[in-house]
Amino acid sequence: MRIYFTTISLLFFFQAGAQVKPSSLTDDVNPLMGTMSKPGLSNGNTYPAIALPWGMNIWTPQTGDMGNGWQYTYDADKINGFKQTHQPSPWMRDYGQFSIMPVTGKLKVDQKDRASWFSHKTEIAKPYYYSVYLADHDVTAELTPTERSAQFQFTFPKSDSSLLIIDALDEGSSIQVIPGENKVTGYSTKHANGPLKNFKNYFVIYCDKPFSFTRAYKNGVGAQSLNVQAEHALAAIGFKTKAGEKVHLRVASSFISIEQAELNLKREQGNSGFDELKQIAKNVWESTLGSIKVEGGTTAQRQTFYSCLYRMLFFPNKLYEVNAKNEIVHWSPYTGNTHKGYLFGGTGFWDTFRALYPFLNLVYPSINKEMQEGLLNAYKEGGWLPEWSSPGYADIMIGNNSASVVAEAYLKGLRGYDVETLYQALTHGANNEGPRATGRRGVSYYNSLGYVPYNVGIKENAARTLEYAYDDFAIYQLGKSLNKPQAEIEVYKKRSLNYKNLYDPASGLMRGKNKDGSFQSPFNPLKWGDAFTEGNSWHYSWSVFHDVQGLINLMGGNKNFVNKLDSVFTQPPVFDDSYYGGVIHEIREMQVAGMGQYAHGNQPIQHMLYLYNYAGQPWKTQYWVREAMNKLYKPTPDGYCGDEDNGQTSAWYVFSAMGFYPVCPAASEYVIGTPLFSKVTVKLQNGKQLVINAANNNAQNAYIGKALLNGKPYDFNWLKHNELMKGAIIDFSMSAKPEYKRGTAKNAAPYSLTNQQ
Repeated sequence: MRIYFTTISLLFFFQAGAQVKPSSLTDDVNPLMGTMSKPGLSNGNTYPAIALPWGMNIWTPQTGDMGNGWQYTYDADKINGFKQTHQPSPWMRDYGQFSIMPVTGKLKVDQKDRASWFSHKTEIAKPYYYSVYLADHDVTAELTPTERSAQFQFTFPKSDSSLLIIDALDEGSSIQVIPGENKVTGYSTKHANGPLKNFKNYFVIYCDKPFSFTRAYKNGVGAQSLNVQAEHALAAIGFKTKAGEKVHLRVASSFISIEQAELNLKREQGNSGFDELKQIAKNVWESTLGSIKVEGGTTAQRQTFYSCLYRMLFFPNKLYEVNAKNEIVHWSPYTGNTHKGYLFGGTGFWDTFRALYPFLNLVYPSINKEMQEGLLNAYKEGGWLPEWSSPGYADIMIGNNSASVVAEAYLKGLRGYDVETLYQALTHGANNEGPRATGRRGVSYYNSLGYVPYNVGIKENAARTLEYAYDDFAIYQLGKSLNKPQAEIEVYKKRSLNYKNLYDPASGLMRGKNKDGSFQSPFNPLKWGDAFTEGNSWHYSWSVFHDVQGLINLMGGNKNFVNKLDSVFTQPPVFDDSYYGGVIHEIREMQVAGMGQYAHGNQPIQHMLYLYNYAGQPWKTQYWVREAMNKLYKPTPDGYCGDEDNGQTSAWYVFSAMGFYPVCPAASEYVIGTPLFSKVTVKLQNGKQLVINAANNNAQNAYIGKALLNGKPYDFNWLKHNELMKGAIIDFSMSAKPEYKRGTAKNAAPYSLTNQQ
């Protein structure tokens, strides 16, 4: 049905959209942003994550089947449970999971049978709270989280058979109902990425209402015992309820033991009720989001900003717990045992080295210090740094980008952990090939020839070469900072120039090269995959983060370089999908974006918009960055332009909206783009403030006319990290027309290794 607005109501609508300020920052967050996705086309591939920042556990309503990576999709009609999840992305799927589902009437335990119709009209999703009306059961379900536990509040109708189904899922699980304590315990071993030794996700559940009905199920069949171990264990507990009666569950989990789960519950909830825990969780989110305050912009822009910031604050998630002695401890996916110290999981460095970790180093360095200690423990326990942890070594993606994550943290000032052993871990990973995508695949070729050959059976060889070269730069930078012997670090400096070995002067692009030194042929720069990873040569040819000037020189100077950048947008979005045998979703997302060959929906090209700054035309960066922010992001269920990927695509937006971006994280500087808001205030953890003012900023005024840094004229296209950390005020004067003089001098260009020779 079409809805018509009167002139008065329409005027009010637009005024409200532009001017009304939310009562809290969490009101600007839409946890459903990006949930309207499917395997063939990603608009984010997210799910509503109800948790605390970096919490060990996340909770989400489940619309998909067990094991389905698309555990919640916006166009679904039914919910079959509320699941504890640790899923970083649908492609990685899940571990550490179990679900809870209220039902009424006839007992239904199968996930499809117990599912209930729901509507987004009765759904409330906040970072700290979720509520939905389950129509088939006439139950309103609510939940609120702590780091390792949660509380549920179910409002039941009048019924003789109000029930709760606790599903420990398949692939090996256990459940025990203890009626005398109104308690259910169990564990799940289900996980998508392994092998994992001694993996169990233990859980404990307390109900505030005595059970009048109990039953445990073994592989779908009712069991004689209330203590079941099976391929698939679940249980049902039930009671009579009055109309509107609220039943509460207190739930916690542990990767260590049932006893530790009990301790986590006691420590994090105490005697707090549902509303109190909900307020505590909201306060945590308000404080964490409140590290950045934006002013100006439209309602949609603020909602997009804080929805992206929210999404950035989950991964990697804490895997550590606090034992009875108040010691930090963790179950190790690398040994299967419990060890002291920090550990994190659920992130892929191929995605997140680009902007997520740089953002942590700027705004939340204290949590990244814990993450660095966690990486140290991963190396000690497993012998390698993880490139993808889910929760242990996952065999996916390419590169050795732990080098960037480790080096950048130290270079940007993090201290108080064993960086010497981490440096050892980097050099070990750079010179050896490890299990399950750790170390460097093709390392013997790379170290001897200066590239990974196309014709030796190693897939994505050109992409590996380009990423290894940047990773070598990161190791060189860290080694220099640690005063390592010059002869030692020069090796990595030399290898960081290996990108030159794949540059093809004939096409002006990066190209796979055979073992004998000849270029791979035939060569189609529009061919996805093959020598590259989830992209083509037009996407990967810009992956020289640390030496853009060197790339400019290869391409014949600034004019040719800028023309090549422009060509990304002027080409039609045609493609060769023959390597995959069909159109993968990343290709489709590029095709429908309407920006030529620019494929922002995947990570390899996301920094490319900022490269005009290196060639004396910063106004083109400003144009295209604003275009990408406006066109490719919205605070809606279809609000992303591809996989969100563990905070990386969100981090691109948040950095860009602030006005700068970390093209080369290990260079410890940011490249200037165009701010989206009239003012951004960042509360740094050292007590200082970073303030970015953008006078006259609006939809038309996307260009920087003049810039001041701490009151002084500033004509450079970069900002130094250590200068921002001292506290800084940046003043941009925005204009509707490009300023063709500012930022054009040679010394205005951001860092390139070539310029340091």
